[in-house]
Amino acid sequence: MSTDTPDIDQSPAALLMRLRAEHRTLDAAVAELQAVPGHEILALQRMKKRKLQLKDCIARLESKLIPDEPA
Repeated sequence: MSTDTPDIDQSPAALLMRLRAEHRTLDAAVAELQAVPGHEILALQRMKKRKLQLKDCIARLESKLIPDEPA
């Protein structure tokens, strides 16, 4: 399942938790890969790109969950 098209059956709060967990997991994987001398640059770039996609998706979901303030 792609996070660009969220699962309809999943509540926004549950989806947000899952995306944050995936972001944390990727963050740890990136740090681990960077610690290895001669790490695979392409794999690292893909992980970082995915992290950015997750961050954007998380930000969009968070803004949807914040109620609009009356003017």
